[in-house]
Amino acid sequence: MSYGFLISRMADASKLVEELGNYYEYVSILGSYVHNKRIVSATTETSIDDLDSELGFVIKVYQNGGYSEYSCNDIRGLDIAKVRRKLAISIKMEEPLPILKEEEMVKSFKRQDQQPLSDGKILKILQKIRKKAESTDKIVNVYTAFVKRETAKIFVSKKRKLDQQYDWTNGMLMVVSKDGNNIQQNYTVEGDTDSIACLNKLKDLVDNTTEIAVKLLDAKAIEPGVYDVITDQSISGLIAHEAFGHGVEMDMFVKGRAKASEYVGKRVASDLVNMYDGAASCISAASYFFDDDGVLAHNTQIIKDGILQNGISDALSALQLGKEPSGNGRRESYSHKAYSRMTNTFFKEGKDKLADMIKSIDHGYYLCETSNGMEDPKNWQIQCTASYGMEIVDGKFTGRIVAPVVISGSVLDLLNSISMVSDELKVTGSGMCGKGHKEWVYVSDGGPHLKVRAKLG
Repeated sequence: MSYGFLISRMADASKLVEELGNYYEYVSILGSYVHNKRIVSATTETSIDDLDSELGFVIKVYQNGGYSEYSCNDIRGLDIAKVRRKLAISIKMEEPLPILKEEEMVKSFKRQDQQPLSDGKILKILQKIRKKAESTDKIVNVYTAFVKRETAKIFVSKKRKLDQQYDWTNGMLMVVSKDGNNIQQNYTVEGDTDSIACLNKLKDLVDNTTEIAVKLLDAKAIEPGVYDVITDQSISGLIAHEAFGHGVEMDMFVKGRAKASEYVGKRVASDLVNMYDGAASCISAASYFFDDDGVLAHNTQIIKDGILQNGISDALSALQLGKEPSGNGRRESYSHKAYSRMTNTFFKEGKDKLADMIKSIDHGYYLCETSNGMEDPKNWQIQCTASYGMEIVDGKFTGRIVAPVVISGSVLDLLNSISMVSDELKVTGSGMCGKGHKEWVYVSDGGPHLKVRAKLG
């Protein structure tokens, strides 16, 4: 119904754009449908739920040197006079913005789950994964979940008629270990466009996930200091996300809240570092065909050989800065404003082998599994938390685990310390990222393994 319903409103959208075009120099309509289904098999619960569904439209017009919007559940049969009254409540601009320019384009895009499964079949697979994890000694609780997100959107303006449909699936395994009063947990997340492929990835990680959960029972606190560090691919992604994710969202440039605006064309990392963002850069949780401004998805190189090249932008921040939009205009929902937002953010792979990187460490740690992170785009400070670290001495793992581990310090110091970059790239995503404390959208991040010099605590 979702995709079909939106397609059934294409003619209505075109007619409404034409009618409103009698009053406004620019008119566009975005129609959006999102549906999430979650299936859970845990030690203490089993559930199948529909989550975070939405279906609605937003009308955008240019007036009084700025842009006004009106959102609604359906565009068929709208009262034009009422819509115009709502649109008249516009934000006054200190300086008038130009009118959005668009090229003629009519396109349809589709990326669907090629191996869909019934809810019952998915639940049985999750139950098998859960029981395998539960059979490990000292595991007292296991949570498995599968989430399928279906998205469909249309975008209609005077020059554009676009529609897209795309699916994404995520699987999660979390295991809780216990020894006396000591309780620890470990988790893993996998994603794919196809249900079977996603669940197969999750199956393959059961043994490692449970093994680490048990080992964490013996984990110690790290002695604070500066160490040589190897980051796993999730921690590399966390660094990318926090260091040059929010910091290069160009609506932050407009507001003077990002130091990165002063460094375009300047060195910000070692010459081994190349970094990208874009919905077209790979297929992951934040991959789409066009953004919520009707701009086709891009693959933006943010850092090239250590030099900051570009930021990422929505259509309006690009207008304000005199730049071309990068296809990063994203809304939490049809009733929310579009902002410059990350999509798939990652470091590009290099030429080093992970084994050689580990051998190069005299005393340091291999940091694993993203926990959380934060950044200060204005002052370029960063904090990234790894769930655990594995000690390396004389190029070999000692078997000692420390947890949790926090990387902190200057973005420039951290990225300029990168001395090795592995030849393996992985980009994953299952969660959401906010703009400050709100405006949540799905993102993914990743990269290769990195060797860095970092302050740990």
